[in-house]
Amino acid sequence: MIEDYTDRHIPFEGCFNFRDIGGYPAGDGRRVRWGRYYRAGRQDRMTEADLARLKDLGIRTQIDLRRPDEAAEQGRGPLPEFGVTYHNIPVIPEGGTDQLSRLVGDTGISGRRYLGYLEFGPESWRRMFELFAEAAHHPIVIHCTAGKDRTGVSTAFLLSVLGVDRAVIEADYALTNRDVPRQVDFVERHVGLPPGMDRAALTHAAGIPEEAIGDFLDGLEARWGGPLEYLRSIGIEDDLMAAVREAFLE
Repeated sequence: MIEDYTDRHIPFEGCFNFRDIGGYPAGDGRRVRWGRYYRAGRQDRMTEADLARLKDLGIRTQIDLRRPDEAAEQGRGPLPEFGVTYHNIPVIPEGGTDQLSRLVGDTGISGRRYLGYLEFGPESWRRMFELFAEAAHHPIVIHCTAGKDRTGVSTAFLLSVLGVDRAVIEADYALTNRDVPRQVDFVERHVGLPPGMDRAALTHAAGIPEEAIGDFLDGLEARWGGPLEYLRSIGIEDDLMAAVREAFLE
């Protein structure tokens, strides 16, 4: 169902969870285009070798889902230096992380927490899909800090619009965990383990519970009738979804 890991993750030395969603079977017998949509973590630690490889991908649009304060602290990464158009579309606003934890009752990663993202309003999702529709002729990268939660929810929405089966959406989400050991190795060697964390704790924190995206999709189904129905409810019309399909399917 999911192509080999080495065909999907791009093993940058200083950037993790950077992968292509191309090749997945989609609606009407079509497939997701390779080399059109990359999902990723932060890119500010990339090495010189990484930069050459990144440039070769031809990315022209960067969608950054981090809060503005996160982006300012970590940096945008090297893509703007290559003439890439940068868009900051925070899924969680500044100050929203504590609000989200109060809303869902805990700080752990879960489908319930992902559903809490929607409580911050529809503007980020609407703008995101407008940019997706404009990406008909060039690759994009969408990312947050780790490329797993905000990026995972955004990618699940896109794959749903493209007509990708739910089982594949869940399997794509789970691929995050395959790159965690490399990420932990990098942090331990170059940054140091966070205070109070050993390697096992960091490994757990860097990964995802594989059931979370399924619980998120269940929540969309229960409240709105599914991901497409949610997107329609916030003003993403069928014509825009059709344009997104033309941009990403072959």
